[in-house]
Amino acid sequence: MVNENDLEEILAKALEETRGPDGKVNLAEIERKTGVSRGVLRRWQENGYRIIAANKGGRPSGSRKLAAYEENVDQFLKSGLTNSAVILTRIKELGYSGGQTILKEYITAHRDLVPAPRVLAIPQNNRGRRYTTEPGDCYQMDWGFVDVADMRGGTWRCACFAMVCHHCGFRFMEFFPNARQENLFIGMIHAFSVMGIPSRVLTDNMKSVVIGRDAVGNAIFNHDYDEFQKLIGFRTDLCKVAHPFTKGAVERLVRFVKENFVQGREFVNVSDLNAQAFQWCIEKNGRILKEKGCIPNEEHALEKAALVSLSDPIPLLPYLAPLRSISFDGFVEYEGRRFGVPLSYTAKKARVLRNGDKLQVLTTEGSVLSEYSVDWSMKSKTCPGQWDPAVKDCMPEEFPTTPVKGRMSLTAKSTGRFSRFAFSKEVK
Repeated sequence: MVNENDLEEILAKALEETRGPDGKVNLAEIERKTGVSRGVLRRWQENGYRIIAANKGGRPSGSRKLAAYEENVDQFLKSGLTNSAVILTRIKELGYSGGQTILKEYITAHRDLVPAPRVLAIPQNNRGRRYTTEPGDCYQMDWGFVDVADMRGGTWRCACFAMVCHHCGFRFMEFFPNARQENLFIGMIHAFSVMGIPSRVLTDNMKSVVIGRDAVGNAIFNHDYDEFQKLIGFRTDLCKVAHPFTKGAVERLVRFVKENFVQGREFVNVSDLNAQAFQWCIEKNGRILKEKGCIPNEEHALEKAALVSLSDPIPLLPYLAPLRSISFDGFVEYEGRRFGVPLSYTAKKARVLRNGDKLQVLTTEGSVLSEYSVDWSMKSKTCPGQWDPAVKDCMPEEFPTTPVKGRMSLTAKSTGRFSRFAFSKEVK
């Protein structure tokens, strides 16, 4: 590689050889001798044939553009995020107008900010085998877990439901406060409404799906899950225990979500997080997937035409809106928060449905009783008509329901340890 000093010597020699009696030089001859383009030579000519770097002519360099965002990049590096594509997306939202190359160079130069990686005690040298499936044949699903830092400095765990089409790589994900079976049903219904219903679903041996094996080795499905798959119209295949390569597509999706979507993400509530996740899936599904050789959105659109769609939502109400018991003060609890139920509803249980930014309390048949906005406030939310105004200031009256078994004895008061020596006086 020719450095700047060597180029100056070559240019000086070329100028000396091509300079005419009148002091003028032939730029075409200098271009032939040095290999420098005519435009660059004219720029050097204006500066007395002094070599000037391309970014020193008055234009701001990439490093200058990045300077205002170095503190943001440092925060990403300290949190363990080193993916330049993800960091570029984040700082572009803040106004960065530079490119990715200068960002990669900055990340390389500041690797000392990245926390040390976790070292595995046992090296994982297993080798899996990739396989293919026909269109509409198989979806893979799994749970992933990430930690969320709240504004009070605490940390709580959030569950991510992920489903991917094994044929074309079409992705779907949704976040929930936990990975209970009721949230599994909701995530699967939402995924099927977007992707269509496949012939089978491949998953691991989670307790919400399978409870064990019989003597022959056949799976014993969870009763509620077995009814669910029969109602929707698909079958479930289980992976070999402790063998994640069987459903490697969704395992890779969960890892991609943790490394790409989650890093540096901020959200207001779970509805906002799921809106961002849905937009992220649309963006990623619109890009070519090199491994599959297709764009998932386009390939799955052809595939979905032959798949069964969810047409009647009424039979799915028990899964989309799980039952909750109504407390003595007229509240139902859902996702760690309490919501009021009108006093006019006299049943002991009600259904709760969260749809976007709205949460609805329903009767067991599906009629709306009350509606609330979704937020992360822990304060109990009341509704009009939740209590009888005539007894507003009265305390609730209760009678004991458990038989009283405790027993005590009442005795005369003791007069002291020497009371037996207190003889009465003789009568005169």
